Amino acid sequence: MGSGRVEIAFHIDDEPVDASTHLVVVTGEIDLFTAPELKARLTAAIDEGTSRVIVDLSAVTFIDSSSLGVLIGAHKQLKLSGGGLVIVCDDRTIMNTFKITGLDGVFEIVASRADAVANT
Repeated sequence: MGSGRVEIAFHIDDEPVDASTHLVVVTGEIDLFTAPELKARLTAAIDEGTSRVIVDLSAVTFIDSSSLGVLIGAHKQLKLSGGGLVIVCDDRTIMNTFKITGLDGVFEIVASRADAVANT
């Protein structure tokens, strides 16, 4: 018998929203093994001159400290160039991770992608 747990495959999609904003949509678990791919996507967008990155975590089921480190690094990089990082998250468990770590006071976190895009 199975554990009843449904595995959601890790996947990242990303695309420019406009000349200065880039959207990164993550699905599944972001952990020690998948965080490097997230970092690569974020770094590539920033290196291309993006000043604002929206990271949509709506379909993320788990996030660990290495993932938070990737988001913090991207946030710092964007702030240095006058830009910013916006996180889309409406999952209570993921939001609790941000609250427990105090990162809800560091990141701009919105409930929907529409809210994030509207604030560009």
